[in-house]
Amino acid sequence: MPRVYTVILGGGRGSRLFPLTAHRAKPAVPVAGKYRLIDIPLSNAINSGYRHIAVLTQFNSASLNAHVSNTYHFDIFGQGLVEVLAAEQTDESMDWYQGTADAVRKQIRRLAAWGCEHLLILSGDHLYRMDYREIVQRHVDSGADATVSVIPVSRADCTGFGVLSADTKGFITAFKEKPKAHEDISHLAPPPELRAQWDLPEEQYLASMGVYVFRFDVLRSLLQDPNLLDFGNDILPLMLGTHKLGAHLFKGYWRDIGTIASFFEANLALTKEDPEFRIFHETGPIYARQRFLPASKFTDARVRQSIVSDGCLIQGASVEGSVIGIRSRVQAGAQLKDVIMMGADYYENDAVRAANKARGIEAAGVGPGAIVERAILDKNARIGEGCVIRGAPGRPDEDGDGWYLRDGIVIVPKDATLKPGTVV
Repeated sequence: MPRVYTVILGGGRGSRLFPLTAHRAKPAVPVAGKYRLIDIPLSNAINSGYRHIAVLTQFNSASLNAHVSNTYHFDIFGQGLVEVLAAEQTDESMDWYQGTADAVRKQIRRLAAWGCEHLLILSGDHLYRMDYREIVQRHVDSGADATVSVIPVSRADCTGFGVLSADTKGFITAFKEKPKAHEDISHLAPPPELRAQWDLPEEQYLASMGVYVFRFDVLRSLLQDPNLLDFGNDILPLMLGTHKLGAHLFKGYWRDIGTIASFFEANLALTKEDPEFRIFHETGPIYARQRFLPASKFTDARVRQSIVSDGCLIQGASVEGSVIGIRSRVQAGAQLKDVIMMGADYYENDAVRAANKARGIEAAGVGPGAIVERAILDKNARIGEGCVIRGAPGRPDEDGDGWYLRDGIVIVPKDATLKPGTVV
């Protein structure tokens, strides 16, 4: 078996997910009630048998570093380690990570010390389930210097991806990072033989999904050039014509959680009776931090087609088509529809709530009689009694007092408070 080291890129600023990324890295954003985005690639790697893993972090990384450290431990009798490699200033470089490839360059000494033959490089902000052994095996069998996992996409979606074409043996012949909407990319259309071989519809192109396998010695040689900062913009185009660059077709569910709209839609899709992506899988579970919270409690509540995480209390409220995170509290008469409620970092007992009320501080969670629709309530948000929060498709972006509107979705940021009677 080839020696494979897994590297997960912790992401940059994640500005398109603001305000969810105001105080956390994008891979640390909660998803599906009790998980974080970083749990997806970490779980996929562990389930694939790859347990030597480095998570490269830099921006707003405190909560991400803490989550990884608190969640991923292997027993003393098994081999494996999930290690956080934070950006640092050294004698060799005083700069922080300048791009995806530069992040790997700055940690190449540590990666080399393990003696790996291949690097499996993953993004930390996608939702999918994949057995990485398949792409690694194709990479090894083909003798490629690097292999890129690809998905079929429409022409309209090409603007957000690195788009490529390959020959009948699956070797990449052309590559373009995020082509413009009106740019001619006909030369990137897969040849008819490959379309037939991979069963691709006529109108679809091949796009990189941010999963790479590199021969370690090849990548280390390329990274000697300090001007090569990014895999999509610099490394892959440079390798065309000089190295064997393979493509591996992935036809499963995959979503890029890069915007508020995509994050919102991907989460709510999990509540459907037969979702495209299931968190539960017998041989490929998604792992989360074990908090030993009590089972959720419902008192005279109506919950329909929703996900409710551990340790929640829903009292006389209505919840529909929503994702409810850990330790959430929804009080009597509240109505939630199409809501992502991320929950709370802590419980407030009766004494704390009483003391807070005397000081004019709202209780954590959703207060009595509040109406919340098409919204994201971040951790520890306090929604006062009788608040009305309604997002709607087509509403222009707006920054309010304790709330934001993005892509027609109202976001109440972490630790924010909406006073009783607030209307958004």
